[in-house]
Amino acid sequence: MARANVLNPPTVGRLAFQTGERHGGAPDWPLIAAILTLTLIGLIFVFSSSFAVGQQLFGDPQHFAIRQLLGAGIGTIAFLFFAYFDYRRLRFWSPIVMAAAVLLLLAVITPGVGFEQNGARRWIQIGSAPPVQPSEVAKLAIVIYVAAWLTSRGDAIRHVTLGVIPFAAIIGFVGFLIMAEPDLGTAVTITVIGGGMFFVAGAALKHILVMTLSGAGVLFAIIGIFGYGLDRFTQFVSAESNPEGGGFQVLQLLIALGSGGLTGVGLGESRQKFFYVPSAHTDGVFAIIGEEVGFLGAGLILLLFVFLIYRGLRIAQKAPDQFGTLLAVGIVIWIATQAFFNIGGVTRSIPLTGIPLPFISFGSSALISTLAGAGILVSVSRYSIERNEPKHDGGPAKRLRDYVRRPERPNPAETPRAEEEPA
Repeated sequence: MARANVLNPPTVGRLAFQTGERHGGAPDWPLIAAILTLTLIGLIFVFSSSFAVGQQLFGDPQHFAIRQLLGAGIGTIAFLFFAYFDYRRLRFWSPIVMAAAVLLLLAVITPGVGFEQNGARRWIQIGSAPPVQPSEVAKLAIVIYVAAWLTSRGDAIRHVTLGVIPFAAIIGFVGFLIMAEPDLGTAVTITVIGGGMFFVAGAALKHILVMTLSGAGVLFAIIGIFGYGLDRFTQFVSAESNPEGGGFQVLQLLIALGSGGLTGVGLGESRQKFFYVPSAHTDGVFAIIGEEVGFLGAGLILLLFVFLIYRGLRIAQKAPDQFGTLLAVGIVIWIATQAFFNIGGVTRSIPLTGIPLPFISFGSSALISTLAGAGILVSVSRYSIERNEPKHDGGPAKRLRDYVRRPERPNPAETPRAEEEPA
């Protein structure tokens, strides 16, 4: 039997969807509630963690909060637009979206266009407008483009010359442009997003393994030759040996996170945000959350992310076509990877990466792009098809993988029942 590359909806639903007769239904309201709750929490804690540095740098304690509120407003418009936009049309727009992202990435590393801060050239700013970070736009673009590309390739992605090499070239080119800024954390994030989508689309496991080992080798070579991220790895391993220097941020993040205890010191009452935790409103916002609302509040944030990921995988599982499945999977991997990198760095489970916490960390470009991606996820949920399939062990992630890789099954209603053998 032929191996299916897509989730197999009922025949009537699939034909109606492909002919354009199927209209979007109700969105996934629990998912929307989780997204809005995380965004609101982010606005509260960006203000709480940034007013001291805003007063010091700009004479305005509300400087960062206002910019984040502006980003949330634009992001909400993008969220609503994509939530009620037929996601199928994104297949047509995917090359244009990707080309625009590549042009922005080229522009940001062009002298005189992108501006440098803290040794990195990652932003474009026109006049007095807030700066734009093209690498955040690239995350959304890579999800849309790779989903469309993988869908168009079908089973060809299992071939080295037709699938593996072109896919590696796409991800490698975008990753190279981001590394040129330099931004190692975002380059790794985009690689993880693309690799996860490639896996779910049906790529051969041996090809995934080879690409993973090759990517890890390239990463270690870059760190060894150019020193990108080497200081962060050193700080992760031996922060206590230099508590006033390289290990300062790592140790202060842990102090802030542990100071909250079970219920926290109180909303707005953090002491570590007064210039003890560097970048308290961006990379370190989760530590301030832990200090102010304690283990219970930080645990609630984790549960919201887990719930969002769960709902996203359900949407991917019920998507009526492979493009919708891959879009949903890409967005879920994007959010999950960033949350893992950020929280893992704050808790010293992994080295610090400089990756923002989705929906919560300060950064207008990141918030707008993430809300736009969340809107696409909601759009896919509006076209979902319920399936009367048996449940599989392993949760929605394994069920999704089983659906993508399973062979076509005959319809029980159309299969004649075998005669019973005599006793």
